[in-house]
Amino acid sequence: MPKIFVLALLLLFSLTAAAPIAAPSFRIAKLHYGGGGDWYANKTSLPNLIRFCNQTLSTNIAPNEATVELDSPELLSYPFVHMTGHGNVTFSDTDARNLRRYLMGGGFLHIDDNYGLDKFIRPEMKKVFPELEFVELPFTHPIYHQKFQFPRGLPKIHEHDGKRPQGFGLLYKGRLVCFYSFECDLGNGWEDMGTYPEDTPATHEAALKMGANLVTYALTQD
Repeated sequence: MPKIFVLALLLLFSLTAAAPIAAPSFRIAKLHYGGGGDWYANKTSLPNLIRFCNQTLSTNIAPNEATVELDSPELLSYPFVHMTGHGNVTFSDTDARNLRRYLMGGGFLHIDDNYGLDKFIRPEMKKVFPELEFVELPFTHPIYHQKFQFPRGLPKIHEHDGKRPQGFGLLYKGRLVCFYSFECDLGNGWEDMGTYPEDTPATHEAALKMGANLVTYALTQD
């Protein structure tokens, strides 16, 4: 090997070794809620979404998500909170007050119906915002048109009930504070390839791209 090439490699190694590694800018969190529902579902989803965002959006999100409960003061430190599951959800009065405070203060909640969550989450979110109703967002909404374009709204990841996927939102003073993906199974699409044999690389990619749009929107909206 030429001597100059060896010296160049040694210089590159020394510069790389000396360069500080940037600390993550922030973390995102999975919501640990009460009621006995499987809040912990889709264990590989958020790490995969985070990796995709860091690669495609040049974000610097911590590689592993946090877990946060609604009564924790740490809730306010996460710009993006993800919630999923199939079963029962219960918010205490304190939980509802804290979640309202978080969302009014600039936080963003993504609720992902993993099939079975709908009948539980709607009345619990009414405790948080009794004055608001979930509204279906039009396909022209900016959340579908961030870095990645979804002119027909949410991608359909898994089929259960033969219904079309829908994206609902809670709008507080004109700001989207909660996005609810319904009949879509978006989080399942973020999981490791092979978790669901029927998933294709194209389906996996579409789910990750829509997830990246959610993160981008949460971080950039006024």
